[in-house]
Amino acid sequence: MKKKPTIFNIQKFSTHDGPGIRTTIFFKGCPIRCEWCHNPESQVFAPETMLNKYGKEEVIGKEYSLRELVKKIQADQIFYDQSGGGVTFSGGEVMAQNIEYVVKLAKECHRLGISVAIDTCGVAPTENYTKVLPYVDLFLYDLKFIDSQLHYQLTGAGNELVLANLKYLSDQKAEIDLRLILLGEVNTDEATAEKILGWLDEQKIHVSEISLLPYHDFGRDKYKRLNRECTQNFVKPTDEQVESVQKVYESAGYQVTIGG
Repeated sequence: MKKKPTIFNIQKFSTHDGPGIRTTIFFKGCPIRCEWCHNPESQVFAPETMLNKYGKEEVIGKEYSLRELVKKIQADQIFYDQSGGGVTFSGGEVMAQNIEYVVKLAKECHRLGISVAIDTCGVAPTENYTKVLPYVDLFLYDLKFIDSQLHYQLTGAGNELVLANLKYLSDQKAEIDLRLILLGEVNTDEATAEKILGWLDEQKIHVSEISLLPYHDFGRDKYKRLNRECTQNFVKPTDEQVESVQKVYESAGYQVTIGG
């Protein structure tokens, strides 16, 4: 097997990364650079040094063997079983990692009866989704922007591959929770929501629910601790803006949740 991926966090008892109580595995490294990213320590694939809250240097990121990671996941299986939870592979971007490792991890969790969710931005080879699909129960699919130019402007990549992979997963009957970031003064207007709805309808995309993710700036201090310029300079959407967007999607027949 190729080099093991770097993990920068293992969050137990998570309730925001899929149904039930979950363990979320955060893979380090992402092919895009969302300007609102609140986990900048997730962007670089290799371990790196970051100041902790006490001002001391610490290394962010560690390699785990498959066996080590499965053991940590399996430790809380009783809570998954009782709550309808499981494990979520997040990032960074898990689908841009060593896909053989990811597939083996998902396959082993599947064998143990542990539900697997993958949080993805869609910027990864379609063949990677093909390989992991048989062992994944839910995709938390981030569609940043329906407009490719805006996607490029604020993430450094266009959205053509994102849309193609979303279409592929839908055609394969995958379970999809479509996650939409809401940035105040950028994409909280009803016209943007209508454009997304139009594309979903035109392409016959099937999603189980839509999760609206209002922007927050909780990660601003991390940029300073990484000695990087902070790009979290957006306006938080108002409750009224979020409710307005929510109503547009609900009126189209979608189940909508706030946060996730």
